[in-house]
Amino acid sequence: MIKKLLVAIVLLVVAAGGAGYFLYLRVDEPFKGYDADAQDVEIPAGAGTRAIGRQLVEAGVIRDDLTYRLALWSTGDARRLKAGEYRFDKAMTPREVLGKIARGEVDLVNVTFREGLTIADMAGLFESQGLGTAAAFREAAANPALIAEIDPAATDLEGYLFPETYAVSRHVQPAQLVKAMVDRFVHVLTPEMREAASARNLTVRQLVTLASIVEKETGAGEERPLVAAVYSNRLRIGMGLQCDPTVIYALQRAGRFDGNLRRDDLSFDSPYNTYRHAGLPPGPIAAPGRASLEAAARPADVEYLYFVSRNDGTHAFARTLDEHNRNVQKFQVQYFRDKRIAERRKAQGETHAH
Repeated sequence: MIKKLLVAIVLLVVAAGGAGYFLYLRVDEPFKGYDADAQDVEIPAGAGTRAIGRQLVEAGVIRDDLTYRLALWSTGDARRLKAGEYRFDKAMTPREVLGKIARGEVDLVNVTFREGLTIADMAGLFESQGLGTAAAFREAAANPALIAEIDPAATDLEGYLFPETYAVSRHVQPAQLVKAMVDRFVHVLTPEMREAASARNLTVRQLVTLASIVEKETGAGEERPLVAAVYSNRLRIGMGLQCDPTVIYALQRAGRFDGNLRRDDLSFDSPYNTYRHAGLPPGPIAAPGRASLEAAARPADVEYLYFVSRNDGTHAFARTLDEHNRNVQKFQVQYFRDKRIAERRKAQGETHAH
């Protein structure tokens, strides 16, 4: 009888050991219990280990609660699990899953707002990335309180959402992103820039407005101080800015821009139309980058009053109207005349070839 009891005890121990070993192996067994290509799990701040385990099991990231608890015990990660949104897109062992959460490897989306975008442009990009609606972004960007300390005249955040790449959660709130963009702008707008602008009797709002015009006028880095000088010189002598991008912005605000700027548009009645109204427009017309802010704060020391496109991304600058007219004749009138002639000859050649 005793012998049978001992055999039974040994068998139970072996069975228990085998079961324990089997469970221990599960900790290092890759598992994927969800059908989709990826599974998102959002762990809220303050969630306990039990709640986290329940989420992971229900999401099909870890097989079952017992496996989770064994993995938690074996890794010692119980006190290191971090809140956030995590994306799982392949079979992973429970150890790997907990390691990812313990390291805080949250799932982020890189959103790039390039220089020269308006709030409306940014809102469209925000929506296109699947982060939320354009309307929600526009609403968040209508909060001038975020910039009131340096621009009390602001009525929205146009020009103050710094263009850069931001790594955000897929469920980021528009207000959170907008605040991060404003904070970045305030950081980039150094005291030295503000002092340089103040020395030229420019407020922060005027500086940013001038920088936004520079941003829209040229993408060539070396030209930005020259473009800033042209408009600064015009302001100094009371000459109209006559800046096309300000007219385009005015038309966009009115919902009347179709992608083409026509001669009649230059008479459109808006305080942003610098063909009709002297001085700078009421506020920024786009988001300037660092280089444009620098250029607006410290324009080149030149006497240029005019510039015209060379049709290659750069511009020809001039001090006098006569010089400017010669540049226009060369880079606009003659250029497009030669282009039309070349296109006509090409078309005639193709016709003869047939």
